[in-house]
Amino acid sequence: MSRARKMDDKVININGKEYDSDTMSDKEKYHIAQIKDLQSQESKLMFQLDAIRVAKNVFTNSLIQSVEQAKEEVKKATQ
Repeated sequence: MSRARKMDDKVININGKEYDSDTMSDKEKYHIAQIKDLQSQESKLMFQLDAIRVAKNVFTNSLIQSVEQAKEEVKKATQ
């Protein structure tokens, strides 16, 4: 719900207007449930993506260090 936010268990805020979820249709309640589930999935994926980015940076930095070290060793050996 980029423009809709849950205020409490019954009141839903959509585009600055409050709606009582008890007065909503089953279809609207289903949409709310789907949006909440998608928000939860999004949070979990962002959490996982943070760990992936950190791991990628570690491997990237390790590769850079290894390549630079090998380059220095070749340079020393040819001198």
